[in-house]
Amino acid sequence: MPSFFVKTAILFACLLFSRSSTAQLSGTFYDSTCPNVSNIVRGVVEQAAQNDVRIGAKLIRLHFHDCFVDGCDGSILLDNADGIESEKDAGPNSGSADGYSVVDDIKSALENVCPGVVSCADILAISSQISVSLAGGPTWEVQFGRRDSRTANRNGANSALPNPLESLDEITAKFSAVGLDSTDLVALSGAHTFGRARCSAFSHRLYNFDGAENPDPSLDTTYLETLRQTCPNQDGNGNTLTNLDRSTPDGFDNNYFTNLQNKQGLLQTDQELFSTAGATVDIVNRFANSQSDFFDSFGQSMINMGNISPLTGNNGEIRMDCKRVN
Repeated sequence: MPSFFVKTAILFACLLFSRSSTAQLSGTFYDSTCPNVSNIVRGVVEQAAQNDVRIGAKLIRLHFHDCFVDGCDGSILLDNADGIESEKDAGPNSGSADGYSVVDDIKSALENVCPGVVSCADILAISSQISVSLAGGPTWEVQFGRRDSRTANRNGANSALPNPLESLDEITAKFSAVGLDSTDLVALSGAHTFGRARCSAFSHRLYNFDGAENPDPSLDTTYLETLRQTCPNQDGNGNTLTNLDRSTPDGFDNNYFTNLQNKQGLLQTDQELFSTAGATVDIVNRFANSQSDFFDSFGQSMINMGNISPLTGNNGEIRMDCKRVN
């Protein structure tokens, strides 16, 4: 009996520690130290959107690519330096991840008002929520309190980030590795309801998907011909951009999911959510039938993703410049 009580006490202590670690992130974290953080970030993002309609999609992608590599710690923002191999140069980010200059503008604006307070990792989280809201999407209570890493992990970025050529099983495994389930996978993929993708990310579906010069059979034939006009050569025009959502490319809605039902998902990893038998098909149908259901799930999944292994307390630092350690 005594040993039983000891084991129970240890288990209870572990549970308390686990819960307190998660609870360190809070929607009210900056209420006293930088109460205008959301308004300041919104002002910068609104200004940036006047010059770049894609900025919202760029910012949320930075947050996603940050969190999947060693947690939400702002590591994706670090430039190359002594002892730091920038994640910006990893395959999934090089030449495609963007929006860094707007993050720098946000950081400068915050430093002018509340210096040394708001982390770069939290900037990615709040700018993502604001970007979605400005595009007509949902809002959610962003959890704050992340601190910034002093290191980057280029190798981790190359291996952990989803690839548009991977199978559904491979993508699902990468989400599962960071504690996200099938609902999170489908909901977060719904961020492809705005933004653009380069031909190089999907041209393999248009010409030689099976190695026998046939297109991807899960691609609508009319949509296939439209995409071939945009990307007329499998080996060329790799940087040409096309809309991820052909119907409402700059709005945040649930049309992404009706596109999948109509075999008009742009990326292989998008269309496989519906065309591959499994749990994701029912979730796609549910979100296609109810935008409010999608919005609710998306907000919760963004919170879930933002909780991936954050640095809190005395870990890490609050960078003065998001591109370099203090």
